[in-house]
Amino acid sequence: MDKFRAITVFRRVIELGSFKAAAEDLNLSKAAVSKNINELENYLKSPLIMRTTRRMNVTENGQRYYNHVRNILDEMANADLSILENTQQLRGELRISMPMSFGLETINPAVCQFMKLYPQVNIDVLMSDQYVDLVDQGIDIAIRGGGQLKDSSLRSRKLFELHRVLCASPVYIENAPELLEPDDLSFHNCLIYSLSSSPTNWVFKNENEIRELNLVAGSYVVNNGLALKQAALADLGVILAPEILVHDELEAGKLIRLLPAWKADAHALYAVYPYHRETSHKIRTFIDFLAKLDEKNRVPL
Repeated sequence: MDKFRAITVFRRVIELGSFKAAAEDLNLSKAAVSKNINELENYLKSPLIMRTTRRMNVTENGQRYYNHVRNILDEMANADLSILENTQQLRGELRISMPMSFGLETINPAVCQFMKLYPQVNIDVLMSDQYVDLVDQGIDIAIRGGGQLKDSSLRSRKLFELHRVLCASPVYIENAPELLEPDDLSFHNCLIYSLSSSPTNWVFKNENEIRELNLVAGSYVVNNGLALKQAALADLGVILAPEILVHDELEAGKLIRLLPAWKADAHALYAVYPYHRETSHKIRTFIDFLAKLDEKNRVPL
């Protein structure tokens, strides 16, 4: 038995959920995949995968073994990369996850500039406002708001603060009730970004005074930042959005900053990556590049 090949095959079967998918991924026959799994089970004297003609189930020992060999294989690959990437020009593939709106407006232009600097690096981008499992989907780096990690196998690095502003269109303001302090927002149509860590909990500070509001969602709730901005531009209500997302509209007067004396609590942007990749020169270089991103100008310094 080629043990390295066998555990590599075993890992892909578990991650892809079928012998057929693993065979296609590894460019092997389905019979060769089955042979590797059988030899591994015989060697360990324990069933790892229970399979029938319709489905497969990972045994308790199989799951435990997968957790170990996945880390071992990742460490081996990372050891190779740590040498190859330091002795050769930066090359290879980076799989990056980023939120849709912020990704389009800010991160993706920086990715394009990074690719010009490192033309032998291929970028595979997944844009989604939903939570993405880095390990299951083979993601190298995820750009996320909030740095608290529930998964101990992940690491994070803060990139920069995302300052948020309260704003609305001139037409909405002209026809809406007076807005002089945060408490007046209860009389306004507050449009909500549903994937925020605190969608209807808005906190404002004015010197030493803090106002925390638990709002009733207005007539429009959406899970996409660009869609939220479009709703504000359509005169539907008030939004609390990252300044970088509405910067151009504020400059053009299409949106107007509200309660400028009151500062909304800032959210931070983080790069999240699997712990076993923290020594990867390619990943470190990309995160260092993003860390130089200027929030206002949206270009690397």
